[in-house]
Amino acid sequence: MARTGGPCKPTLVRRRRPRYIARMSEPLPDPAPDPVPDPVPDPAVLEPMDILVAPHPSLRRRARPVRPEDRALLRALLPRMYESMYRAPGIGLAAPQVGLELRLAIVDLMEGEVRAPITLINPEIVCASDQLAAREEGCLSLPGQYAEVVRPVGVRVRYTDLDGGGHEIDADGLLATCLQHEIDHLDGVLFVDHLSTIKRNMILRRLAKEQRQKASGAGG
Repeated sequence: MARTGGPCKPTLVRRRRPRYIARMSEPLPDPAPDPVPDPVPDPAVLEPMDILVAPHPSLRRRARPVRPEDRALLRALLPRMYESMYRAPGIGLAAPQVGLELRLAIVDLMEGEVRAPITLINPEIVCASDQLAAREEGCLSLPGQYAEVVRPVGVRVRYTDLDGGGHEIDADGLLATCLQHEIDHLDGVLFVDHLSTIKRNMILRRLAKEQRQKASGAGG
């Protein structure tokens, strides 16, 4: 997920039942303690991975679950994946965006410009609040494109870490939006898919035009 232009106060929207996820029978409990941040890679020795841009077909494929035999590969590639996100700059990145069709995502809101990365393996949304809000979103795979997307204000996400340990996050606000955005990527869904057909097509056409201009300028 790309950083937006600045702080964005969400617009609250109410709807009886959010799409894609089951309605919660009761409000989210008090948030669990924050997970221990993953180690921050040393940018001096890393080569970032290329971030795919829509309409690359890999962005539309459903990623497969990470298996135990994949973890050695992830340990080798995660530092480069983080470096790609930080350099973009962004606050979230999913594996399909760098050509890995695995259910893996990374998130770091960089609050106070302090890195606190979270690696989510096989993440899933287990419940979500009834209250919805519209918040501006961008995406590293749709550079320079932004739109307000309506999503649940709060979600609970279950995932495992690189060592196979299980975790849950009770998130709201920007973190909830970022988690939902990245998990969408694992199912081949982009934030523009939550918009009307007219708005989605307008953004995709504008992106295609900007990418053609960029390629033309690079070619001299």
